[in-house]
Amino acid sequence: MDDRTILSIQNVTLSLGGKRILDRLTLDVWRGHVHAIIGPNGAGKSTLASTIMGLAGYRDYSGDIHFEGESLRHLPLHERGRRGISLAWQEPARFEGLSVERFISAGTQESSDNVVDEALHGVGLNPDAYRNRAVDTTLSGGERKRIELASLLAMKPKLVIMDEPDSGIDIEALNRIFEAIKTLKDIGSTVVLITHSLTVLRQADHAFLMCCGHVVRKGSIKKIETYFGEKCIPCDHKNDPDEETMNE
Repeated sequence: MDDRTILSIQNVTLSLGGKRILDRLTLDVWRGHVHAIIGPNGAGKSTLASTIMGLAGYRDYSGDIHFEGESLRHLPLHERGRRGISLAWQEPARFEGLSVERFISAGTQESSDNVVDEALHGVGLNPDAYRNRAVDTTLSGGERKRIELASLLAMKPKLVIMDEPDSGIDIEALNRIFEAIKTLKDIGSTVVLITHSLTVLRQADHAFLMCCGHVVRKGSIKKIETYFGEKCIPCDHKNDPDEETMNE
């Protein structure tokens, strides 16, 4: 594996409910970069995120996934988390009765108030106003997303996968998320953005276009963003894209 590669997806195939969702999927994620994965609904983007994390129902795949040179196949979810892999959900989780402070500090090695306060400041939230609030339905979707990002900033993971980070939030929250993405990159985290948004795509350094379970184009943002105008790219068959396109 190339030294710059932190995550390597190698010929992964996964079927759910008798339907092949990931089809011989191969891609490499570079250390310290922000990557984006785009494509139509049903392309397999969120399934890929769940497979990388090893969620229940997404572990029976062929091929392999390596993180920092080690296969993830037999590692449970919590062990992947301990190795520095995190997933920010499209719909952030709620933890009834758990305070914001406890939620943010749960995944960190440090327990000081400064860590929590700095993380909240990093996503544009006043620590005095949020530290003791519960992570529950009293928070808006945008607030929960920002608090989830604050927990990632405090955790300083090696790899962060964000599934539709712009879903259900206002422009202010989105701008704060973009700032958090830059901060994560600055502290050395690798970020993977799964998105349908051109605006989110443009936060990345490099991107992949998925269709029918595998990558059909990869490269610079300028190259990949043409998808939003074309909505499709030429290929010989939906499961056998043009070889030249795959190797670009």
